[in-house]
Amino acid sequence: MKIEYDKTTDALYIQLKEAYVADNIDIEEGVSIDVDEKRHIVGIEILDASKKLSLKDIVNITIENLPVEKAEAAIA
Repeated sequence: MKIEYDKTTDALYIQLKEAYVADNIDIEEGVSIDVDEKRHIVGIEILDASKKLSLKDIVNITIENLPVEKAEAAIA
């Protein structure tokens, strides 16, 4: 997973996995979902991010209840 903010375009992109983006689905004005060929979510793009989210929302990320032990075992 990768979260990227482009200050120049005021766009926030949350990449859930590395995959070919086959389609883009508009959810609402300035928010779209990228999907792969099987329609699985690849990423989320938010345009005008500073207007939709506060700076605090953008820089403070909280991860809860993530089964880290299982993820590390799968990688090993």
